[in-house]
Amino acid sequence: MRGIEDRSDALFMYVSPESFVPEDHPLRPIRVMADKALKSLSKEFDRMYSHTGRPSVPPEVLLKSLLLQILFSIRSNRQLVEQLSYNILFRWFLGVSLEDRIWDHSTFSQNLERLIGTDIAGQFLQKILEQAQESHLLSKDHFSVDGTLIEAWASIKSFHPKDGGPRNRSGRNGSVDFHGKSLKNETHASTTDPESRLYRKGKGKESKLCYMGHVLMENRNGLVVDTRLTQATGTAERDAAATMIQNLPGMQRVTVGADKAYDTESFVATLRSFQATPHVAQNDKNRKSAIDGRTTRHSGYGISGKVRKRIEETFGWIKTIGMLRKTRYRGEEKISWYFTLAAAAYDLVRMRNLGLGVA
Repeated sequence: MRGIEDRSDALFMYVSPESFVPEDHPLRPIRVMADKALKSLSKEFDRMYSHTGRPSVPPEVLLKSLLLQILFSIRSNRQLVEQLSYNILFRWFLGVSLEDRIWDHSTFSQNLERLIGTDIAGQFLQKILEQAQESHLLSKDHFSVDGTLIEAWASIKSFHPKDGGPRNRSGRNGSVDFHGKSLKNETHASTTDPESRLYRKGKGKESKLCYMGHVLMENRNGLVVDTRLTQATGTAERDAAATMIQNLPGMQRVTVGADKAYDTESFVATLRSFQATPHVAQNDKNRKSAIDGRTTRHSGYGISGKVRKRIEETFGWIKTIGMLRKTRYRGEEKISWYFTLAAAAYDLVRMRNLGLGVA
């Protein structure tokens, strides 16, 4: 029998978003872990805001909204706020009732600027890691490090001489001939994003305006324990790795896995000065490797070489799901803040898959 379409709308509806979300929905454990981390940051939020004036969008709601933006690959704040208006799942995740009015996208963006100038993304990541530590998900002894290029939100056409030389005046997105021209970071800079740097990944690769994101991963479950975002240079990966390893808590000896780009005498010596054993892949093609038999003879060296490749899963997730293959933001400070938050979202997904946060 054919069903009849009923277009009558109810005048009243007494339901909560909770009743619409299945008990086994994957966002449930993520909300539990995120709420626990944000609750522990309450005092930090109190110090950031004045006790007078108009109430702002709660910082907890801002951060959880950004988590939704990352987890569901929503490409703009405008689209995020639009979905918050009608998406019951998103309202449930934020703890917003069906009757509550959602703020305007410009209000959302203005309130967000207050958080970006702080270290709240890094603190949020550390609170997530504290929960992982309580459940014995983290390794204290074995780590891996790597870096990846993040394309800047700037065109190569915006790369002009710093001294005010001739520029492209052919109108919006006009054609530019770079043949025979020398483009160097020492003499040129982007007018769109001056902090980005022209860099190419290797011989035969095209040069792009980009930044470099760095991750320190623990080897037990592949969780990100620290992040850095720097300008793209030939030594940025090793410099950022040394900083992250130096900041590891505790005094115990650790192992650090890395690829061939880290096989230099200075970096290996730096690791050893930090009581870290360099499980760096040997780069002995037409050169002498800084890693010798004292390191490679141990079985742990081979294990680190296999496990460290999991760090590529982190970069793949952050670039695709987190939409940071090409950033939507400008400036090192803002991109670094979003990169750290994307790493925290990745950890939440990994910890959910490991059974954490499930009631």
